[in-house]
Amino acid sequence: MAEHPPLLDTTQILSSDISLLSAPIVSADGTQQVILVQVNPGEAFTIRREDGQFQCITGPAQVPMMSPNGSVPPIYVPPGYAPQVIEDNGVRRVVVVPQAPEFHPGGHTVIHRSPHPPLPGFIPVPTMIPPPPRHMYSPVTGAGDMATQYMPQYQSSQVYGDVDTHSTHGRSNFRDERSSKTYERLQKKLKDRQGTQKDKMNSPPSSPQKCPSPINEHDGLLKGQNASSMNTGSAKNKSGKGKGGTQISTEIEEKDEETKALEALLSNIVKPVASDIQARTVALSWSPPPSFINGETDETTVPEPYSYEILISSTGKDGKYKSVYVGEETSITLNDLKPATDYYAKVQAESNTIKGTPSEAESFTTLSCEPDIPNPPRIANRTKNSLTLQWRAPSDNGSKIQSFVLEWDEGKGNGEFCHCYVGSQKQFKITKLSPAMGCKFRLSAKNDYGTSGSSEEVLYYTSGCAPSMPASPVLTKAGVTWLSLQWSKPSGTPSDEGIAYILEMEEETSGYGFKPKYDGEDLAYTVKNLRRSTKYKFKVIAYNSEGKSNPSEIVEFTTCPDKPGVPVKPSVKGKIHSHSFKITWDPPKDNGGAAINKYVVEMADGPNGNKWDMIYSGSTREHLCDKLNPGSFYRLRVYCISDGGQSAFGPFSEKCDITTAPGPPDQCKSPQVTCRSATCAQVNWEVPLSNGTDVTEYRLEWGGVEGSMQICYCGPGLSCELKGLSPATTYYCRVQALSIVGAGPFSEVVACVTPPSAPAIVTCLQEISDDDIENPHYSPSTCLAISWGKPCDHGSEILAYSIDFGEKQPLTVGKVTSCVIDNLQPDTTYRVRIQALNSLGAGPFSHMIKLKTKPFPPDPPRLECVAFSHQNLKLKWGEGTPKTLTDSIQYHLQMEDKNGRFVSLYRGPCHTYKVQRLNESTSYKFCIQACNEAGEGPLSQEYIFTTPKSVPAALKAPKIEKINDHICEITWECLQPMKGDPVIYSLQVMVGKDSEFKQIYKGPDSSFRYSSFQLNCEYRFRVCAIRQCQDPVGHQDLVGPYSTTVFFISQRTEPPASTNRDTVESTRTRRALSDEQCAAVILVLFAFFSILIAFIIQYFVIK
Repeated sequence: MAEHPPLLDTTQILSSDISLLSAPIVSADGTQQVILVQVNPGEAFTIRREDGQFQCITGPAQVPMMSPNGSVPPIYVPPGYAPQVIEDNGVRRVVVVPQAPEFHPGGHTVIHRSPHPPLPGFIPVPTMIPPPPRHMYSPVTGAGDMATQYMPQYQSSQVYGDVDTHSTHGRSNFRDERSSKTYERLQKKLKDRQGTQKDKMNSPPSSPQKCPSPINEHDGLLKGQNASSMNTGSAKNKSGKGKGGTQISTEIEEKDEETKALEALLSNIVKPVASDIQARTVALSWSPPPSFINGETDETTVPEPYSYEILISSTGKDGKYKSVYVGEETSITLNDLKPATDYYAKVQAESNTIKGTPSEAESFTTLSCEPDIPNPPRIANRTKNSLTLQWRAPSDNGSKIQSFVLEWDEGKGNGEFCHCYVGSQKQFKITKLSPAMGCKFRLSAKNDYGTSGSSEEVLYYTSGCAPSMPASPVLTKAGVTWLSLQWSKPSGTPSDEGIAYILEMEEETSGYGFKPKYDGEDLAYTVKNLRRSTKYKFKVIAYNSEGKSNPSEIVEFTTCPDKPGVPVKPSVKGKIHSHSFKITWDPPKDNGGAAINKYVVEMADGPNGNKWDMIYSGSTREHLCDKLNPGSFYRLRVYCISDGGQSAFGPFSEKCDITTAPGPPDQCKSPQVTCRSATCAQVNWEVPLSNGTDVTEYRLEWGGVEGSMQICYCGPGLSCELKGLSPATTYYCRVQALSIVGAGPFSEVVACVTPPSAPAIVTCLQEISDDDIENPHYSPSTCLAISWGKPCDHGSEILAYSIDFGEKQPLTVGKVTSCVIDNLQPDTTYRVRIQALNSLGAGPFSHMIKLKTKPFPPDPPRLECVAFSHQNLKLKWGEGTPKTLTDSIQYHLQMEDKNGRFVSLYRGPCHTYKVQRLNESTSYKFCIQACNEAGEGPLSQEYIFTTPKSVPAALKAPKIEKINDHICEITWECLQPMKGDPVIYSLQVMVGKDSEFKQIYKGPDSSFRYSSFQLNCEYRFRVCAIRQCQDPVGHQDLVGPYSTTVFFISQRTEPPASTNRDTVESTRTRRALSDEQCAAVILVLFAFFSILIAFIIQYFVIK
């Protein structure tokens, strides 16, 4: 692209590692001369053109500059370099060379920070200034010091003949042989070009032009410059010396010439080109760096292939760049860009791990598009009937957001959304919701480029009522002094509604009732500091911001018992025998809060024996120790076990002899039960072991519940007969033997089942109300509906029921508990009873009830319209007027609505009804039916009645304005057309003592001028509205009522008197007041006479 290079920030260029080297050439006569500014390889020189733009020149190059007064200005060099003046053939040349070891650069500063005045005398020669490569341009951040130092001049063409192109002198001490050879090759190359340059120095320079490519720019530089240029990166140039044998003193850099040449080549890359710019994508393409340096192909190295790195910045041209691509392609498409954003892109070439400097920045701006997807709306406030939502605006992507679209599913939960709000506000309140109602919402934004996607769906609930009653708490774990409880959330509670709970506890022995133990949102709590083995009652209450729920059902939990204490030491009971003795012990003083389940006795042989053997484990507190050795020493210990755990061992017992005593009888064997019938059973049992004494009696327990049996027999017999049992019922029994010593244990429980029988008697026989019957064929005149309760089937399933209602053949129905008896006589009494049937027979009949059928309902009367108006219809039916509202016949009048359904208008005993609030000229359908105690009769035929059209309303009194002595203008109010019918007006007047009004005007106007006045004559005016009906049948005029009469007296106009209008108004007011006064007087007189007559009747007649 051929364009002017962008403005340069000279501060940035000159403060980098690139040094500015200038070599002015001044003639001896001090006139205007050309100064050569020498730019070494890898360095840059910046000048300002005549058009005000900056141009950066990279070395190797020599730039001819013009000195108007021939003086040598001060040269400011960067740190590490020193200026050196060389004379060659009468030409002085200033060269900046690397600093010698003994050189102290403390007094030198960088040129762009120099406090010295600028150099206005240096003017570049246009035709000898080569355009720099594009990758050397930098952003312009401000005016630098170079702005006033270099001014272009394009007029002087004769100065080129005075320029000597001999090489400059420099330091001849080189560090190594390779640097010397490189220097010689550069001198040879400059010498070869000198002849060509002398031929071109005599011709006038051409105007400055824009070069289409970096290759042409370098060609122009080599063809137009007079001084020899030095390129340390070239490896193929032949060595040579200048005419004056000038020596150049340089300090060899760390990189060799191939590396420098490759860096210069890679830094010659052109900036990328942006195309196909979209909202979030852009296509970038670029060309490989050209293999030309100062117009010649670099033969040292031709790196292939190249790799490239694309750098982009969205924070400005001088902002922070980040790498987005590394590869060998020369075009890429960047994705995921931000819409409506300014971007800057650079390309950097790399080969063999050597990178060039990044290219110039290519700027582009992505297109605008629809907004980003917004975040879901959040809840701001909620009540029982409303939700207030708020949201934040997403990125508009370059176009202002016009509106937000809030959608919701209307609380249906079917996944279908509709618009709830469309506007620019960032909050919205949804009202008319139900308590505890859940609604889903989503949000989108809209601008000029379209609508964004919808946000994530969110579910919010309105505030509900007070929570429902929660379930009772359950016990998760119990301890000696604590109980861990857990409860669940009440059913139907929204997931996002905060609910707290109150756990209340009551200890029966405390007498304080329920006390709160916990108040919070957790669903579990451990109640501590309780007493062991104690029952506690609990209930839980849920509450929220709306109130408290009912308490849950009360539950009862018991703390665990503690370990029991040590039992009292065992002692000998009775005599000690040679082979046995009996021991006994007392329970511990502290049982730990639970009954002792088991005692364990252990015995050790000998006074020092450590082997303890268990000899007893049971619930009794005594034990017979037998099978012992005579004359032996035994130690005993006992411990107990309860639900709370195991106690410690007690002290040893003493040595003793025991003689056993007789005991109670042993446990009886299980009794044998024989069912003789469904209501009778025989129980037999055997004699148990007596244990030294005779059995004196037996006890038999019998019951329908295993844990709740009662003694039904007590005596010496071995059998018992039980009667009055229920059929098909399970019974339980057990037997116990008794002696003088005591009662033996009960036998095992035996269960028996009595055989089945016929069903039990039917109960709860009753009539079903007519309102509870849903059978469409039910008629109270010919049907009776009854229901009953299902009786006990006595072990055999009920198959049917037999209903006796006075007929010869009873009615049999299936396994139901209700029945409709049809085909009966109207207005007849029946006696009804019922019995149940199963496979074993029929049960007894139930009690008898009397039921009566109703007579047939009456027929509907004839309906007719006796009076009507445009809004009312008075309907009449039947004959006569009911004396009381409790007439046996009731009437039900119905009218058809807009949907074609008949709705109830009247239900009662009256024979007339006035239908009001109707529309004019509208047909209405009516029907009627009669009802009595037998039910509702059939509906009558449909009757159609039509309301007439309404007449116009009465107008206000007209207004009269006197024009002159013989003309006046009468005006009145104007009415709107009545349902499309036009309205005209009729004006009438009564003159003098005439007894009739005469029409003087009829038409649509609302004013009229009357010109037939006679002086000193009285006139009365009135006006009415006429509706002109446009009926299909024909034209019809409906005349409305006349307005109030207005009086007017025509009098001659006198100058001092008031205006005619005032006269008319005063007259009309006086007449109006007189009429009102007359009416008031009549009313007062009527009231007075009424009171007087009432007083006379009260005083003379009643008393």
